[in-house]
Amino acid sequence: VIFVVMETTGNSLSCLIECQLIIFYKYSPTMETVTHLPEVKGGKCFFPFRYRDGIFHDCVQFRVKHKWCSLNETYQGYWKYCSEEDFAKCVFPFWYRHLIYWGCTEDGDSFGKAWCSLTRNYNKDRVWKYCD
Repeated sequence: VIFVVMETTGNSLSCLIECQLIIFYKYSPTMETVTHLPEVKGGKCFFPFRYRDGIFHDCVQFRVKHKWCSLNETYQGYWKYCSEEDFAKCVFPFWYRHLIYWGCTEDGDSFGKAWCSLTRNYNKDRVWKYCD
C-alpha cells in the first residue's frame, strides 16, 4: 500500500508524495477537487459512467482531440483514450415504440440513417448511436 500526502491550499490540492498511484481525500471528491491523472493505458472503460452532470454510455469528447472514457463508475481522474473495441456496442434486441428490433433501424430517424439502442429499452433510456 502506498500512501499519498495531500495538502490543501485555498481551493486546490497539492500532491506531495506518489500522486500518480493512489489519492486519499479528507472529503468526498467533486469535479473541482478531482485530480486529472495521466492516461491509464490498458485500462477497461466503465459504461455507463458519470462525469460532471451527465451519464455516458459511450466514449466522450470534451475539448480534446480524441474520445476518452472513465475507468470508474463515477469519474475520479482515471481515464484512457478509446480504442475501437471500447466504443459502445448496439444492444439487440431492443424495444422502440411498440416494436422489438433485432438489428439497426431507420425508423424514427429524420435523416433516414440506421441507428440502434445502447440499452434493451430505448423507450425508457433513450440512449442510441448511429450504426456503422
